[in-house]
Amino acid sequence: MRPVVRPLPFFYGWIIVAVVFVTMGVAITARTAFSLFFPPLLAEFGWDQSITAGAFSFGFLVSASLSPVLGRAMDRYGPRLVIEAGVLMLSAGLLLATLVREPWELYATLGVLVSGGTVCLGYSGQSLFLPNWFVRRRGLAMSIAFSGVGVGAIVLLPWLQTLIQRDGWRTACLALGLLVLCLLAPLNLLLRQRPEDLGLAPDGDAPDHTIAAAAGAEANVIDAAWAATDWTLRRALGTARFWWLALGYFGALYVWYAAQVHQTQYLIEVGFSPAVAAWALGVSGLIGIPGQISLGHLSDRIGREWVWTAGTSGFAVCFAALLAMARSPEATLWLYVMVAAQGLLGYGITSVMGAIPEEIFQGRHYGSIFGTLMLAGIAGGAAGPFVTGALHDRTGTYHAAFAIGAAVSLVSALAIWQAAPRHVRAVAGRVRRAG
Repeated sequence: MRPVVRPLPFFYGWIIVAVVFVTMGVAITARTAFSLFFPPLLAEFGWDQSITAGAFSFGFLVSASLSPVLGRAMDRYGPRLVIEAGVLMLSAGLLLATLVREPWELYATLGVLVSGGTVCLGYSGQSLFLPNWFVRRRGLAMSIAFSGVGVGAIVLLPWLQTLIQRDGWRTACLALGLLVLCLLAPLNLLLRQRPEDLGLAPDGDAPDHTIAAAAGAEANVIDAAWAATDWTLRRALGTARFWWLALGYFGALYVWYAAQVHQTQYLIEVGFSPAVAAWALGVSGLIGIPGQISLGHLSDRIGREWVWTAGTSGFAVCFAALLAMARSPEATLWLYVMVAAQGLLGYGITSVMGAIPEEIFQGRHYGSIFGTLMLAGIAGGAAGPFVTGALHDRTGTYHAAFAIGAAVSLVSALAIWQAAPRHVRAVAGRVRRAG
């Protein structure tokens, strides 16, 4: 039976994009804020950097166990239940963090609960259903939605830093937790799993264009046998493509969070003020907005691999600029280079993070496959901050850690080229040539 067409606008997909935009802006900023909490936590408790940064990493590891469950839950219950569960976990973690006195309490709150909430609200959770709403404009739509992270960073991070300096990090956690609960809980009731649930079609097409839209989507298939396979998790695990994707995602999140968690402390160590360090974190997110949208749109024209390479190269340049700050009298110039590379290029990874596996393993079981794939990404996000902090504790500098980060960036790019989504489905800009 065909779904009943409801009196909703054909552009409801873009309403979904707007909801994800706001959710990502608040939720990912809440996790990124750990970088701002890091220096006052060190000052108050006197714990080792590896122990303190380890809370962030431990939370990633624990939340990794949620990733396959998240995919199955999204396939079964849809985004409203899953996303709202994430809102409750994230707000609880921030509110309970105000009671922290021991390391295990930090690990449970800003570690487990915050990371568990953001794995539902962040790139993993949103990538499980948002690609369903777009085919021809998938890269553009996802880049716009995920660019909310940049708006959240530039709006919320300076506010949080002001609260930290004026009233302490606990007050900042309390304010952020209340914002998450009061804003995101009602907003995400608008979410739906797929346009067909509302009698709509992807890309904002009218319902009577559904058949034509489906035919257009099939025109981008390059490997018909691969695309016709009913991809289950077990079948996907038996392919080299899955493991290349896993390596690429591990590397991308390793460098992303190694940079984000430690850059504030590093900038303070090399002589910048806490306010400038917070500014750098926020402006990286702000200029990431045009970077993400441009790269996402470009990925619909030239291919996902090129944009992933641009993003990982941005993090390689970011680490190189951080290293140069400690050795050059032109530290401020290198600060600008670091911010530009991280924002304009590095954040572009998110515009294709959901599109790449969707185009390789599209099907009924995509949620389980993507959720399992993100185990590798989350493991990378956990390893990056911990390894970077441990190397700093061992050597007294970030030199070795940042050099390793640059190398991991390049490995991630090579892995996505080996996974080769372009050999399964062509992007819209390549369909004619591929045909």
